[in-house]
Amino acid sequence: MEIKSYQNQAELLVKEYLLADSIIPYTSIVCGICASKMVYDLTQLFCNVYFKSYPSLSKVQRTEWSNRSISTFHAIFITVMSLYFVFWSNLYSDHQYAGPITFRSSALSTFTLGVSVGYFLADLGMIIWFFPSLGGMEYIVHHLLSVAAVAYSMSTGEGQLYTFMVLISETTTPGINLRWYLDTAGMKRSRAYLINGVVIFVAWLVARILLFMYLFYHIYLHYDQVKQMHSYGILLIFVVPLVLSVMNLMWFGKIIKGLRKTLAKRQ
Repeated sequence: MEIKSYQNQAELLVKEYLLADSIIPYTSIVCGICASKMVYDLTQLFCNVYFKSYPSLSKVQRTEWSNRSISTFHAIFITVMSLYFVFWSNLYSDHQYAGPITFRSSALSTFTLGVSVGYFLADLGMIIWFFPSLGGMEYIVHHLLSVAAVAYSMSTGEGQLYTFMVLISETTTPGINLRWYLDTAGMKRSRAYLINGVVIFVAWLVARILLFMYLFYHIYLHYDQVKQMHSYGILLIFVVPLVLSVMNLMWFGKIIKGLRKTLAKRQ
């Protein structure tokens, strides 16, 4: 009976406090930061035991190795959740008559965005602390835009559909990280490196080029609902995807150049 009583009290604590609507933004951000720290520490522990070459890496390389594990973990989580909300959930369906899609949200969607904000804050802190070892100014700009847009959507409930559409682009992150791991492990001439390069090309084209075109088309079709948002929200919906689109095109050009170079070497 005592165990059952403690269980009921724990469930009540989680439901009434940790997952209360007014608390979710804060608890979710903390969860995102703590999860990032946990993945970072577990990566170091695991790699020290199972990867013989890991201890021989420089301190900066070991830091980046663990940092990329965090981004891979976040990418998998946010891609799965974003695909669910955008394509499978009825929350943002045009067939639902729950008001404009630009103002729809749920406890789960808000919590998901909060976890993402926690990750971006943790990763941004690491990028700045180890600057420029973990990335240049383009990464700082990318993360600042992401924090601004995702945090606004999380806290106000506005434009969450378009936020999740943009976050689907994180699906390319595991491939990018795997490319770095293979390069660092001295497997740049391996078949796995070539296959990964092709996968990155396809994923980038779909998730960061074509999907962004669909996003702007969706905004055009629902502009009567978009214009009901606050001015800052409207600004974010147009500016953030536009800036990210330009950056995606620049990076896509580098991906094409790198893939062509790899294929030329193999021939």
